[in-house]
Formats: sequence, C-alpha cells, structure tokens
Amino acid sequence: MATLRVELVAAEQAVWSGEAKMVVAKTVEGEIGLLPGHEPMLAILASGEVRITLESGEQIKASAEDGFLSVENNVVSVVARQAALI
Repeated sequence: MATLRVELVAAEQAVWSGEAKMVVAKTVEGEIGLLPGHEPMLAILASGEVRITLESGEQIKASAEDGFLSVENNVVSVVARQAALI
C-alpha cells in the first residue's frame, strides 16, 4: 500500500517526520484530508490541529499556526511559524 512521506516543521525546528497513510489539516479554505496519490497542491494553513494517521492506525496530533502545506509525489510538507506535538 502506498504511503505519504510527511514533514512537519516549525520555524525553529523539525517537529515530526515519517510515513503515514493519511494527513488531515486545517487550511484557510477548510479542513482537508490527504491520502496517497493526492494531486499536487499548495494551501495556506489556518491555526489548528494537524492529524497524522500512521499505517498502524496510531494518530499523531500537532498544533500548527501560520504557514502552508504542500503535496507533491506523496510528500506532504507542513511548514508553520509555530508547531508542536499535542
């Protein structure tokens, strides 16, 4: 099964990176769910929670404020001014 390579970074540090089967994030246009094979896109983050679902079903949660997320070739990059695991 295909997976997503996820990079979650804040201005000062890398917060989390790894393989996942789904990412859900809040953008200025609403909440978006990303699965392997998603079309390339660039979106502006809204302050809120980012949920990363691992292949095992475990969920990683982080808060993220101000930034963007990009998707291309099953790589999801979430770049935020502030981000931390919760």
